[in-house]
Amino acid sequence: MAEPSGTVRDLEAVSRFVEHFAAQLVEAGLPRMPARVFAALLASDTGAMTSAELGERLRISPAAVSGAVRYLARQHMVSREREPGSRRERYRVHGDQWYEALTNREAVIRRWEGALREGIASLGGDTPAGRRLAETLAFFEFVEKEVEAIMERWRTHREELFGGGGGIGKR
Repeated sequence: MAEPSGTVRDLEAVSRFVEHFAAQLVEAGLPRMPARVFAALLASDTGAMTSAELGERLRISPAAVSGAVRYLARQHMVSREREPGSRRERYRVHGDQWYEALTNREAVIRRWEGALREGIASLGGDTPAGRRLAETLAFFEFVEKEVEAIMERWRTHREELFGGGGGIGKR
């Protein structure tokens, strides 16, 4: 298999990587088909493929590709883009997909924090359940602050490693 960069790759080795990495993502909680699609996009030099290309590469149906891409787009792990002069969509993974996915998780944590505050107010902060919720809230607040600091350090580190845009698949 030749990538657009002209590099010839062992198709079986690429397939093994895609399936192995997808299995790791599944173990971490990502559904199987989105994990496979994400790994296939990540393993392509362009970071982008059409539905037909993904279906052929992974030997899956167009419906499976569509469902996987829909899930990944909601998680901010891939984006859809139109091919110039075509009605076909390409699905792209970006160099900052982990950053985007983690940032999306921060919004979820903030919603949990709000719900925990309500729970503490309802249960009373001096009850065993209220104290348990308060500790959980304190944990999420701590994690949120730490993630913000980590993300800032990552932006600096990424700039040092890859320059202004992060390379292939940058936004």
